Amino acid sequence: MSLLVALVGRPNVGKSTLFNRLAGKKLAIVHDEPGITRDRRYGKGSIGDLSFDLVDTPGLETAYIPKDKELILHGLWHHTQEALKECHVILFIVDGREGITLQDKALGSLLRKLNKPCIFLVNKAEGNAARSTVFEAASLGLGAPIPISAEHGEGFNMLYEALQPFYDALPHEEPEDSVSPPLSIAVIGRPNVGKSTLINQIVGKERFLTGPIAGLTRESLAVDFTWQDHSLKLIDTAGLRRQARITESVERLSAADTARAMQYAQAVLLVVDATMPLEKQDLTLARQVVEEGRLLLFVFNKIDLIENKDAFLKEMRLKLGEELAQLPHPSVVAVSALNKKDLGKIFEKLFELYPLWEKRISTSPLNDWLIATTTHHPPPLVSGRRIKIRYMTQIKSRPPTFVLFINKPLDLPESYLRYLKNRLAEDFRLGGIPLRLIPRKGKNPYDEGREG
Repeated sequence: MSLLVALVGRPNVGKSTLFNRLAGKKLAIVHDEPGITRDRRYGKGSIGDLSFDLVDTPGLETAYIPKDKELILHGLWHHTQEALKECHVILFIVDGREGITLQDKALGSLLRKLNKPCIFLVNKAEGNAARSTVFEAASLGLGAPIPISAEHGEGFNMLYEALQPFYDALPHEEPEDSVSPPLSIAVIGRPNVGKSTLINQIVGKERFLTGPIAGLTRESLAVDFTWQDHSLKLIDTAGLRRQARITESVERLSAADTARAMQYAQAVLLVVDATMPLEKQDLTLARQVVEEGRLLLFVFNKIDLIENKDAFLKEMRLKLGEELAQLPHPSVVAVSALNKKDLGKIFEKLFELYPLWEKRISTSPLNDWLIATTTHHPPPLVSGRRIKIRYMTQIKSRPPTFVLFINKPLDLPESYLRYLKNRLAEDFRLGGIPLRLIPRKGKNPYDEGREG
C-alpha cells in the first residue's frame, strides 16, 4: 500500500509548486493568478528514500463553500472532500508572506474536525520572511508548523521527518516488474464539447468538474480505469480555442499543457459537438494529432440531439475524407455522454485500431505491392523523365512509417504521395491510422547493380 498525501489550502499558497517539487517535475500549472487548479491532480512524489502518492486539490476560498450554490465553488469543494476522504495524511499549507488569514483559520478548524493526520506547512518561508507567521500559526491547534519554501526546496528535511511515521505505518509491497503500463488516451476538443462529462461517465464517478460554463478545465489531468481487462489512462485536457483568440497567459499555459498531453499519449479522442460539428478548430486539432503520429478517433458527442444519426455520420465521414487528407479513412463514433449512450463503442474502435498502429509489414510484400501500384499508376514525368521509386521499407511502427527510395525525391508531388498512402491504407487494411511515407534519394540498398 502506498501512502497518499493530500495538499490542501486556499488559492495561491503554493500547493501546485509544492506538488511539482515533490513530484520532481512540472506536472501542475503554476501561475500568479489564483484558482488555476480546479480538479484534483494525482502523481508520484518522494523526499529522499520516502516515496508516496500525491493529490493536489483546488484552492478553497472559504471553509463554508458547501453552503454556496455557485457551480464552480461547489465543484471545488467536492473535489477537495474526495481527496480528504481517501488520503492518509493532509499537508495543510498557508502563505508565510501573507500571514494567517480568516480563511486559513476557518479551513484549519474544519480540518481539525476530520480527525485525520495533518501536517501544517508555512510556505514561502525562505530566509526569515515568514518568522512571524510561523509563531502565529502555532496557535491554530494543528501542531507545530513546519516552515518550508516549495520554490527553493527549503525545509524538506523536517517534512521528511514528519511524513516518515505515516510511511512506516503502512505495509509496502515490491512493485511487479511484469505489469504493463496503461494505454494513455488524451481527450481533446474545443471548449464545452463535453470532454469532462464523457470521462466522468466512462469511469463512473464525478472525477472532473463539469458544467455549462466553458473553460472549467485548465490543466491536463489523468484518471486510471479498466475496460475489459485493459488498463487505461484517460487524460482530460483544457478546451482549445484558435490561437488568435487566446489572449490570457493562463490560457496559453493550458494550451501548452494540452499539447504535451497529446505528445505523450498513445491515442487521442477528439471530442466534437455533434450540434456544431467540424468547425475549423476541430480540423486544426485533428491535423496536429496526425502530425504527432498518434492514434486518432473522432467522438461525436451529443448525438441524441441529432435526428438522423446515420445520415449525419455519413456526411461527417465524407467531409473528413475531403478535409483531412493526411489521415486515410478517419474513424468516427457517435455517443451521448450525458445519457451514457454507446460509450463502449469508443474502446471497441480504439482496440480495433491499436494493433494497426503497431503493425509491421515485411519488406517483400511491401515491394511487391509497390511494383503493382506504380505499374498501374506510374509517378508523373519531370522535365520529360519519369520519377522512379526503386524500393520501399518500413522503418518503424506507432505509427507505421515507410521510406521510399527515389531517384528524384524532391520532385515527387504531394498528390502522388497521398495516392500511395491511400492505396497502402486500403490494400493493407490500415485505414483510420496515420501513415508516414518519407521520400529519400537512393537506390535499392539490396540491389547495388541497379542503375540510379
